[in-house]
Amino acid sequence: METTSRVGAQAPAAEGGQQLPSARRTVDGYLRAPFPWYGLDEAFTGPRWLMQVGTTADGAVEHGSIGHGDEPSLRGETGSGEPREKFAVVVTVAAQPSRRSADGTGMLEATSVSSAAWLAGVGLLSFTWPGQMDHSLRDDWLEQQTETAWALADDLDGPEWSRLSLPVDGVAASFHYRETEFGWVLAGTTGAGVHLGAYGRGMSAYGLGLAVVKDVAAYA
Repeated sequence: METTSRVGAQAPAAEGGQQLPSARRTVDGYLRAPFPWYGLDEAFTGPRWLMQVGTTADGAVEHGSIGHGDEPSLRGETGSGEPREKFAVVVTVAAQPSRRSADGTGMLEATSVSSAAWLAGVGLLSFTWPGQMDHSLRDDWLEQQTETAWALADDLDGPEWSRLSLPVDGVAASFHYRETEFGWVLAGTTGAGVHLGAYGRGMSAYGLGLAVVKDVAAYA
């Protein structure tokens, strides 16, 4: 997918309860999306927070992520071999066919379940870092692992993946699922015009449920 990411962490409210400009910019990206956002269903009662949206070259919102639980940090920065955070992130990807770019100069790749699987895999990598690794080696490690995540996402019927059934809007749906030493990744699709990916650690994927976010602005 030819997208660029616009990262925006949840910003604190200013005095008087008004949101700071960075918080408004973050939620604005989600509000511009012409597709529904997904997150964990109402059975999850913990914190929820907006992470980032990805846009095409012409500025159209194509995907984004919503976090649940503890806001994660790099595993290598926790000071121990075990992650302290418990979180799950749901990635929503607009289901799009291959189409011409807005300026007519090229074609945008179609999105698929593999797109959601790759975004989820790379998302998990962004918060993982073997504690024994030297800082100077992180870029090489990350590049190698990103290529591996892409190869795995392109082979969802391969031996690295199993099947996991989870409710989506109250209806059972089948997902591709894999576990790693750093956490888990899953990907599937919906009848609502979007593909879904998810990743997490410290929270089991088994028993989770996904549902349309009724008011994404409430997470800002």
